[in-house]
Amino acid sequence: MRAFIFPGQGSQAVGMGVALAAASPHAREVFEEVDDALGQSLQKLMAEGPADELVLTENAQPAIMANAIATLRVLEREGGVRLADKADYVAGHSLGEYSALCAAEALDLATTARLLKTRGRAMQAAVPVGEGAMAALLGADVEKAVVIAGAAVDAILAEGGEALVCTVANDNDPTQVVLSGHRAAVERAVALAKEMGAKRALLLPVSAPFHCALMEDAAVAMEAALLDADLRAPLVPVFANVDAAAVAEPGAIRHLLVQQVTGRVRWRESVLAMAAAGVTEFVEFGGKVLAPMVKRIAPDVEAVSVVSMHDVEALVKRL
Repeated sequence: MRAFIFPGQGSQAVGMGVALAAASPHAREVFEEVDDALGQSLQKLMAEGPADELVLTENAQPAIMANAIATLRVLEREGGVRLADKADYVAGHSLGEYSALCAAEALDLATTARLLKTRGRAMQAAVPVGEGAMAALLGADVEKAVVIAGAAVDAILAEGGEALVCTVANDNDPTQVVLSGHRAAVERAVALAKEMGAKRALLLPVSAPFHCALMEDAAVAMEAALLDADLRAPLVPVFANVDAAAVAEPGAIRHLLVQQVTGRVRWRESVLAMAAAGVTEFVEFGGKVLAPMVKRIAPDVEAVSVVSMHDVEALVKRL
């Protein structure tokens, strides 16, 4: 069995999609359709930057999705490979769940682009700049990360401070967990991490504290946006971030996407659940982030990343 998987924020880079667009008219069609849907030249921003504009959440999210779907579209149109024939499940990391739903035709491309633009803007607006933060804990599993986050909050309370949010946002793999919340609490967690058993802890260069309770206003905005979106049953089930389980019913998918804004990205559990369901091969589209995570989570499975035209051609032969 096989799963097609799609990366999340952090996989963007100036120059993304340029070579693929030069090599394939089908890739160019994807980028042009996204530009039309958003009323901006996202393709130009992806190709030329500047990096500080591309990294903005409202740009990075649709850009990463467009790059992933362009790669898949080339596989389908030029390689003659249909997702419904070659994938048993789809999944994505955070915003990548929208890419997965687009790939499985639960959402059309234009709708997906607009939803991600809305999602990015709502997440950015939910917390004033500077009040929130995220940090990666390396060499720490999720249980250890929960203890570190709790110790940071308790330390601030013990000093007479107010109760702040610091929680696990992403359970990525057995060696990498991301915390999110109020900046003061996250910074305290970083300071405590090494003495509490993490190998390393570092603040992430993000503009908002994603996947925590501080994103409640963004969840409300996405609930309204998703209510208006035409969301159909996917060609194959999607493994949702928030419960690490397969889902195919549109109403349930909508509900889970709203929960995802404030909820934990349970990527490690999702991969284990897909492997337990019989998946032995994972194919990542548009990035080289998730495949290495998959191998750390489930060393016995196959995991490949597909980014370039050469990667697509190699995948066609493999499939």
